Amino acid sequence: MTIDPSKGRGLRHELKHQINLREDLVLSQRLRKLFPHDQHGGADGSYRVTSLYFDTPYDTALREKLDGVSRREKFRLRYYGRDTSFIRLEKKTKEQGLCGKHSARMTPEQVARLLAGEDRFLLDAGDPLLAEFYSKLRGEGLGPKTVVCYDREAFFYGPGNVRITLDRNIRSGLGNTDFLNPDRFHLKVLEEITVLEVKYDAFLPDLVRMAVQVPGRQAASCSKYALCRRFD
Repeated sequence: MTIDPSKGRGLRHELKHQINLREDLVLSQRLRKLFPHDQHGGADGSYRVTSLYFDTPYDTALREKLDGVSRREKFRLRYYGRDTSFIRLEKKTKEQGLCGKHSARMTPEQVARLLAGEDRFLLDAGDPLLAEFYSKLRGEGLGPKTVVCYDREAFFYGPGNVRITLDRNIRSGLGNTDFLNPDRFHLKVLEEITVLEVKYDAFLPDLVRMAVQVPGRQAASCSKYALCRRFD
């Protein structure tokens, strides 16, 4: 009997590819005919994602990613579009090739306090993830490193709980003090490159497997955080 290591732990499979603009054009047209857009997308199915990533003074999360450490984690703050009223703290984990994510709501006021150097309120909030984040801030010296921003077109397919995303126009925000300013300047990281991601639970349906095929492309490690850290 084969045991799915993701069962019961909320872990999902994740495949990533870097594709060029021509491949993006062909693939996106195909996906639009087969799958519905994510419900959060705008008129064209896309929306902007802005994240602020945290790391230790020794860049532990970055180095473990580049070294291919099988079990690792990273923390980030994230909001969508230009609306900073809905912000989440997210902890993303990687374990033997499987991904997990836990999140907690934070208000803009709390984020502003955090970026100003206040963190005690995290411990007093009564949320396990915020308390863990507090312990990592104090115990491991976690601090904000860089802003990662991109435009995402997302598709959903019910069988297998599949989510397909095309992340375009990836850019980096130098510094972090104006993370809450959606008009901040962002430095373009990759020219003419789109990151394709496919996330699913226990199985990947054949329809999706065939739909996301890009000739000559193999699944590869690709971190938008690592790409943006090149401009430190």
